[in-house]
Amino acid sequence: MPPRSYPTARQKRLGAELRKLRERAGMSGSDAASYLGGERAQISHIESGRYGVSDERVRRLAAHYSATEKHLIDALASMAEERTKGWWEQYRGVISPGFLDVSELEHHAKYIRAIQMLHIPGMFQTESYARELIRSGLSEPPAAELNARVEHRMRRREIFDRPVPTPFEAFIHEAALRMRYCAAETMREQLEFLINVSQWPSVTIRIIPFDAQITSSVHSVLYAGATIPALDTVQLDSAFDGGFLDAEAQLARYRELLDSIESISLGADESIKSIQRIAQEM
Repeated sequence: MPPRSYPTARQKRLGAELRKLRERAGMSGSDAASYLGGERAQISHIESGRYGVSDERVRRLAAHYSATEKHLIDALASMAEERTKGWWEQYRGVISPGFLDVSELEHHAKYIRAIQMLHIPGMFQTESYARELIRSGLSEPPAAELNARVEHRMRRREIFDRPVPTPFEAFIHEAALRMRYCAAETMREQLEFLINVSQWPSVTIRIIPFDAQITSSVHSVLYAGATIPALDTVQLDSAFDGGFLDAEAQLARYRELLDSIESISLGADESIKSIQRIAQEM
């Protein structure tokens, strides 16, 4: 089987975690390859996510590396078993792979915490608001891509249609509620939908008011919790793509950031009243 040309962020993450285990063991790629009876390139492709790997091989490599973190090994083996293509794959080649990686990240997340400073979180956008937001970029995409991006954004809400919906805590700055990317009526409709979203069982909306003192530089970010904290992922929000962070120190820094933002945000009930008030002012 030829190597994947474009591995997903999750496939790359699995490979990167296997590389970390090998490096902690002080083994070279050649050492690992000889254990599997293959060439050095085989390990390189596995660790870059370009080759798939079975759960059995993950456990064999972990044992060879003398890895003892049972929960981590079980989680990596579970990732290796994933073979079903997600719904987002139908958009591959139509919209940026970065947007598809975000969908994949959200799909597998056990919980999500997010900070949005300038716009409503993508999952909670109405179709009209999303369309105007995408069109307000530096250059308007072709109609087919625009329609695909809007449709893809709406489908990201599927994580709330499960028997056990994904817990999602969103911290939204008041600026995002007032920024005019669209007509007043469209914005009012968006705020009313956000109020409706706040009633969903697994969703918590918290507003960061203008008068809250933010003690450090804050930008929009999505924190996706995994089955174990070591496999958590941070996605830095971008209008054009998404960057992913997973180093232990980076994860700790963003957990601290989210906790600090939580401490200055309005409570859930107060937040709904704030959104209602701003909607009435539109």
